[in-house]
Amino acid sequence: MSRTINVSWHGTSLQLDLEGALYWPEERLLVAADLHLEKGTSFARSAGRLLPPYDSAQTVARLERLVAQYRPLRVVALGDSFHDRAGPARLDGAVAERIRALSDRVDWIWIHGNHDPLPPKQLGGRGAVEIAIGPLVFRHDAHREQPAGGGEVIGHYHPVASVSTRGRSFRRRCFAIGRDRLLLPAFGAYAGGLNVREAAIRSLLDSAARVALLGRDRLHLFPLAAVLPDATLPPFELLR
Repeated sequence: MSRTINVSWHGTSLQLDLEGALYWPEERLLVAADLHLEKGTSFARSAGRLLPPYDSAQTVARLERLVAQYRPLRVVALGDSFHDRAGPARLDGAVAERIRALSDRVDWIWIHGNHDPLPPKQLGGRGAVEIAIGPLVFRHDAHREQPAGGGEVIGHYHPVASVSTRGRSFRRRCFAIGRDRLLLPAFGAYAGGLNVREAAIRSLLDSAARVALLGRDRLHLFPLAAVLPDATLPPFELLR
């Protein structure tokens, strides 16, 4: 069973991957948003909430698999790659070496996020506020005016969708695909999510938008109109 779906968007052919990343074959470009590395240690330091400190290793392992699978020439980390500015300094040494190994293999771009406005120089790669390739621009947050003539690929919002179908209900991370904006799900192991029906996301999408939910073994496409507010759902079941 395929773990990707193909989307034609603004004259490009994009692949949405079940891991929550986007691949653009023509450009050999891999994009992942909101890694939120070291969120576990951030919570332990700031709120005293002890979470298993393995989120960074798990997130980097998934990135390694995608790089090995797609062999991109360029990787864009679409902002909020670290949960806070001190995150890079808290990285386990072995995990830091794995990130450096990835950034040595490809043209690695750290897009500035609101959690991490400065790129982690010690991990290789280069920083950018945004990057434009052909008709698409990749940035962390949306520009509030409608994009002019092209498409805007963004992170920041951690989109999730709640749906009920065939007697089952579930809430999953998702891609949100609008006419002019494509929102990526948060890639980080500990990242939370915001329902696409919430105003912060809904205002960015047109009425014909679609969502691609990350299921257990495949992606599931639904129209935006099929998404329910979280409060209306009965207890969730996993989507298979």
